Amino acid sequence: MLRIALPNKGRLADDARELFDDAGLEVRVRGDRALTASLGGEFEAIFVRAQDIPEFVADGAADAGVTGWDLVCESERPLDALLDLGFGRCRVVVAAREDSGVHTLEDLGGVYGAARHGGPVARVATVFPRVTRRFFAQIGCGVEVVPLSGAVEIAPHLGIADVIVDLTSTGSTLKMNGLREVATVLESSARLVVAPGTMPAAGATPSDKARALDELVAALASVLRARDRRYVMANVPRAALDRVKEVLPGITGPTVIDILNGGTHVAVHAVVAAATIYRTIAQLKALGGEGILVTRIERLMP
Repeated sequence: MLRIALPNKGRLADDARELFDDAGLEVRVRGDRALTASLGGEFEAIFVRAQDIPEFVADGAADAGVTGWDLVCESERPLDALLDLGFGRCRVVVAAREDSGVHTLEDLGGVYGAARHGGPVARVATVFPRVTRRFFAQIGCGVEVVPLSGAVEIAPHLGIADVIVDLTSTGSTLKMNGLREVATVLESSARLVVAPGTMPAAGATPSDKARALDELVAALASVLRARDRRYVMANVPRAALDRVKEVLPGITGPTVIDILNGGTHVAVHAVVAAATIYRTIAQLKALGGEGILVTRIERLMP
């Protein structure tokens, strides 16, 4: 039974549990404070801090883990991402005060330099010191990193730092604190990660662990693939089938079924994008569609 490291609290933890439950791998815990659980009887889950999961997986204490890609990058542990899980989407950005005069990374050297600090570099407050040092080194911009454990947005207003590197989803928190985005350092989301070499090279015989992880990826991916799709069924005029196929392209085309005593109508079934379902229904009705039924899909395999 493989061991999967999952976040022990927060939004990542809630979304991870929901995904595994939807994939048929229900998280079965013995109590609210349990540190381990069964995942549908197929895997064992261990609950740890999201920022510690890269270490657990890299050191072999867990066979795989679910955590944010930003935390993997900050850990600097070499890990492979098997699947982007889609939730926890955010960006690590460079941000400066609205009134700082910094609009681009090139402005940092001009606005914050020897005249202000008696030194050649700007001060950057962040909870991602490794990511920050690596980013500025790659663009050839010297900075002094000020590591903080939280409340990074206040640093420029208190004179602790000139700019910050922090997480944002919509940018609203930055704006509320009088800050402006200057550049994106990296984009992040929750990923299923494993240690390098866990999965076989092309053509190699997979190990039992690799096969189990491949099945896990397939199960989770089928749920993610289905979340933004809907299954549509409708009775439509046979004469309008060519135009119906344009409205319901499906995966490889709609399924067309004769209706008992249906006369001039046939039944069509297809998978469509959830984001456009309102327009799809309107188009079917315009073509004479009747008895239109839309349902959610639990899983969708390619």
